[in-house]
Amino acid sequence: MNVYLRFGRPHCVQRIDPLRSRAFFNPGAVFGRIWWEANAYGSTRWELMVLQAGTPWQTLQRIVGIAPGATVLLHVRGPKKVPVALQLIDAIGAQPIHCADVAPGYWRTVHNRLAGRTEALVYTPEQHAAHLRAETLI
Repeated sequence: MNVYLRFGRPHCVQRIDPLRSRAFFNPGAVFGRIWWEANAYGSTRWELMVLQAGTPWQTLQRIVGIAPGATVLLHVRGPKKVPVALQLIDAIGAQPIHCADVAPGYWRTVHNRLAGRTEALVYTPEQHAAHLRAETLI
């Protein structure tokens, strides 16, 4: 079993042993997690989740390996959907935008579009600027 962070800014990382570590995130932080498993016949599990760490008194979703839980922004499984989501993450990473700073609403939209088998749009700098302006108003 391979579970690792695809992106995010952990507050701190605790090493358990040379192969395992535990990441801690500030409330509201966004991060991406990949869960990949294989056996002698090939891949058996492809899963990508974009999660938002909970804030105090917020209702959270229980997720294996995430304590105490998080809000799921994007959840895709399978050899067809995960590579599409990874391409979108790579496209964001090619811009001067960190994936952890992307608007949570964008990740929800990607989730819905992939679930509906429609094309997911790439996050643009204009969308990011609008998100940052909206953040200053809150």
